[in-house]
Amino acid sequence: MKVSVIIPVFNRDKFIGSALRSLLRQRDAADLDIIVVDDGSTDSTAAIVREMAAEAPCIRYAAQENMGVTKARNAGLKLLAPDTEFVTFLDSDDVSPAGRFARDLAYFEADKALDLTYGLMTLVDRIDDAALDIATGSERITVRGISLTTAIFRRSVIEPLDGFNEEFRQAEDLDFLLRVFERHPKYVLSDTVAILYRQHPGNMTRNSKEEMRREFLKAMLRSAQRRRRDPTLGGMPRVFDLQNLTGGQPQAPV
Repeated sequence: MKVSVIIPVFNRDKFIGSALRSLLRQRDAADLDIIVVDDGSTDSTAAIVREMAAEAPCIRYAAQENMGVTKARNAGLKLLAPDTEFVTFLDSDDVSPAGRFARDLAYFEADKALDLTYGLMTLVDRIDDAALDIATGSERITVRGISLTTAIFRRSVIEPLDGFNEEFRQAEDLDFLLRVFERHPKYVLSDTVAILYRQHPGNMTRNSKEEMRREFLKAMLRSAQRRRRDPTLGGMPRVFDLQNLTGGQPQAPV
């Protein structure tokens, strides 16, 4: 199974190496095609990615002027390999847990009509970048959040969407997911922890909460308007743990 993983990146030289290594250790589970779209980084991100790509040809590097994460993800979609069957995403400061692809791709092996899997995310305040795992003593919480990186999409499901809506500066991932689920895909809500989400001061959603809230509501409103115009459209599954994401208490340190 060929799986393309799209990673938009901007000035993440502290984290991009860990993100890429977390994928490379899973090459035995899938034919990985890792597309890194550099959104105008000015630090050593490009050098790190190019050095790793020289050792691992499954990593492809593409650069563009700084235009934002939405356009970077669309650039990645345009670079999909002709034989790519599945698509997923990874943020450049997060980590893909060992075994993630082996577990979720098994669902597609078992059901050829399956359109997507949607897993869990663990939010942590510290990651051990040597072990590519949760750091000892780190606080963490595992939820089913709204995140592109917890999903593996069959390519045929997302191609009709024509990419991400570039009117969104944030919540473009929510808008994308809403449009996916409006098409009534066949999906599995897996118990796989698909990402370790690294919480740090540079997270976009932590620095722009008011803008994020406005963009979130805009995405929800647009979905409601589409479904009002066309009652055959579906809605987002009501399975997301938004209470824990917005106000829940972290679990005990590990």
